[in-house]
Amino acid sequence: MLTHLLRGTTALVCMSLALPAAAQDAPGFLGTLVLTGGKRDLTYGTALSRTVIDEEEIQDRQASTVAQLIDSVPGVTLVNGTTPQGSGINIRGFGANTTYGSDQKIAVLVDGAAVGSEELYRIGTQLFTDPLLYKNAEVLRGTIGSFAYGSGIVGGVVKLESKDASDFTGGVPGFAGAQTFEFSSNGAGKVSSTTLAWQPADRAEFLLNYTLRDQDDLTSGDGRTIGNSAFRTPSGLAKAKFTFGQDDAHELTFNYSQTVADDKDVPYDQFATTGGTFGNVDRLTDTRQAVIDYRFNPVSDLVDMRVNLSFADQVIEYDYVPGSSPLEGTPTFPFLVSTVNADQRYRTTKLTLSNRALFGSDAIGHDLLAGAEFIHRDRKDNDAAGAPGGSDRRFALFLVDEISMGAFTVTPALRYETSTVKSATSYGKFTNDALMGGLALSYDIGNGVSVFGSAAYTEGLPIIDDLGASATALARMDTTEKSHTFEFGAEYTGSDVFGTGDTFTIRGNLYATTMWDITSYTAAGSTSTNLDRVETRGLELEASYGHASGAYVDFAGHVGSGEEFAPGAGGITWRNTAADRVQLTLGKKWEDGLDLSWEVVHSADRRDALGADLDNITLHNLRATWRPDQVWMTGTEVRFGIENAFDADYVGHLSSPTRKAPGRTFKVSLTKTF
Repeated sequence: MLTHLLRGTTALVCMSLALPAAAQDAPGFLGTLVLTGGKRDLTYGTALSRTVIDEEEIQDRQASTVAQLIDSVPGVTLVNGTTPQGSGINIRGFGANTTYGSDQKIAVLVDGAAVGSEELYRIGTQLFTDPLLYKNAEVLRGTIGSFAYGSGIVGGVVKLESKDASDFTGGVPGFAGAQTFEFSSNGAGKVSSTTLAWQPADRAEFLLNYTLRDQDDLTSGDGRTIGNSAFRTPSGLAKAKFTFGQDDAHELTFNYSQTVADDKDVPYDQFATTGGTFGNVDRLTDTRQAVIDYRFNPVSDLVDMRVNLSFADQVIEYDYVPGSSPLEGTPTFPFLVSTVNADQRYRTTKLTLSNRALFGSDAIGHDLLAGAEFIHRDRKDNDAAGAPGGSDRRFALFLVDEISMGAFTVTPALRYETSTVKSATSYGKFTNDALMGGLALSYDIGNGVSVFGSAAYTEGLPIIDDLGASATALARMDTTEKSHTFEFGAEYTGSDVFGTGDTFTIRGNLYATTMWDITSYTAAGSTSTNLDRVETRGLELEASYGHASGAYVDFAGHVGSGEEFAPGAGGITWRNTAADRVQLTLGKKWEDGLDLSWEVVHSADRRDALGADLDNITLHNLRATWRPDQVWMTGTEVRFGIENAFDADYVGHLSSPTRKAPGRTFKVSLTKTF
């Protein structure tokens, strides 16, 4: 496998490019280039594996969840279906797994607020929010781009940015808005999303959004009902932004979003399709985020200051449904009921202060991002459900300096973090700290070709979930998980490559990660013996070609492997390794009026949640977007899609063997902006 990856990367180096240019809002690794080929703009940093899904693609994909939206990114796996309650996000083999919706190796940020990071048993990412609230979703893969966002990040970072009123008003005072209706045939899915935007003056804007997503149980490719796949999630977003001061140097944004899921008589185990041993519950999930963001950007290269204060709060309330568990009436039933009736609540307050400064000489230029972060996480005690309560207080300092020296760009990054975890009961109080960092280098060869590489080291500090009374738990609280990642790749971008007026961009990236001092995973067949180490490696490839006629081709692929090592034992396949996957999109745009595309996705080397091999699978998805040019239909967009067009019957990679993927689904949506 590694030999093939090296050959692929070597070939790619011979045909790659990058032309970095300043991107004012990116936090480190700031050189970017955006070229439009097809549906996805390929946005690259100097040495950063970064993919951005913009608002148009969010609407075109008609995804039900954020997890379903971003699984088209190389190295990203959607675990356990398409429901917000059960699905999880796995990046490069880390993140959601067969037991928890998170393993702390990826970070999810909603306008800066940290969400979906609790290790709750048999529940997904806790990312209960609707894709239509956001104007872009950004995925940073690996460790090298994570130091401004957290510690212990091995898989990557998912960043969501909500819509602004000015996106609808165009920055001109007045009223504007949009209404979207969507219907999907499989599960009789219905969506209504209403956005109202008001800009009373040039420097003030207000936005309200209400989205209701409702879906019955889905049907798999063999015509059977997929249990526990129905959901109803109303979501809301309120946002206000003010700009003021000399030269509009001050910007203040207030943001509040909330999603509620009120499920009746559903399995306690969200990864399963039936109640099983645990039985069924009535579950109310209420998740909300509030963010205050202040930016001071005067006419000075040395000052671009941001202050982001966020609060994320999630409440999960359970009520056992009598008669739903086969253990009812047995001696173990009282313990089971105490588990499934245990309510959960966790709150995270985060304050991030940062400043970006540009300075240097003609020979050497610095783009320096420096900041501090204060985090306070508090969780209600719920030991009965395997979720101990307590608090986690953290303080971090981070620095990312992009140094330009002619054709070379060198970017050192550092993060120091200290944490104090205190049990809500009698498990004690534990303090740990770590210094971590990385170095990225890129070289612009010229003629559109560049090569890049990076080395990064991070440590994952103990978390509230690690608390316990056993000797194993006490050892976890004094151990930081460590990992290093090495990456090497190349880019090529150019115009008039194969014909006049065309554009072509391609990027390949080879990575290798080793993690040790592991506390998150135990050896196969053991509940107390931790793995000795985990090793993963892979090749990610993205490409986009756009012809002057409007024809386009998009490609995204990932090939990888991984091994896990128990103490004193040889390596076996890493249980969470991403599948080998390629995605090819062929399409044609007729100016801004019509866009037709055919997407083919082939996945190999797949396994279910129990480690059993799955057959290779090829899926076909068709999409069409039409914007009528009649005057009376100005601002109207009609979208039509067919997912799994040939009704393939299959189980998704790393998903429960009883939870099949949805069969053929027709989707249609109508959007009117005004």
